[in-house]
Amino acid sequence: MAKLYFHYSTMNAGKSTALLQASYNYRERGMSTMLFIAALDDRAGRGRIGSRIGLSSEAETFGPDDDLFAAVESRHAHATVHCVFVDEAQFLTEDQVWQFARVADRLGVPVMCYGLRTDFRGELFPGSKALLAIADDLREVRTICRCGRKATMVVRLGPDGKVVRQGAQVFIGDSQYVSLCRRHWEEEMGRMPADDFVGFRAP
Repeated sequence: MAKLYFHYSTMNAGKSTALLQASYNYRERGMSTMLFIAALDDRAGRGRIGSRIGLSSEAETFGPDDDLFAAVESRHAHATVHCVFVDEAQFLTEDQVWQFARVADRLGVPVMCYGLRTDFRGELFPGSKALLAIADDLREVRTICRCGRKATMVVRLGPDGKVVRQGAQVFIGDSQYVSLCRRHWEEEMGRMPADDFVGFRAP
């Protein structure tokens, strides 16, 4: 039975690399995959998924108004789609998460979503919230904090290299984000008493 998967992590944990490797594994066996990436993420070029180690692939783009079930259904009707892969899945709307759930449930095509769980403020993205609620399988892609503990949070850095504590939820970039454990995220966000505060130190 096909499932809806959510692979989540902080920044720079290798989500895109894992997605591209998994898609390659399908294609190496003669199977067809369909890749999606948020239209607003053009770091590797519009309509491309890219990883920090140099892997990349063309992908369909999605915006908040796109019907993703219809897109997969149309492709699947002409040539079998064996698996759907979604990068930057935190940018999906709640409706689009349900659309991908229907791809698994009604078309029998597994959907592998990769994305962030929380933003720099420690709040869930809409797409991540919906995926955490209804995905059949949740898988954490791990990376580490500067202290060696598992990183579960992320901070955003401003142009001056200092931690930003307010601002819009969405800001596309790689070097502007640092993954931290919960303890050090609280310190950087000023949520700890001054005596316990430890300023940002680049890893």
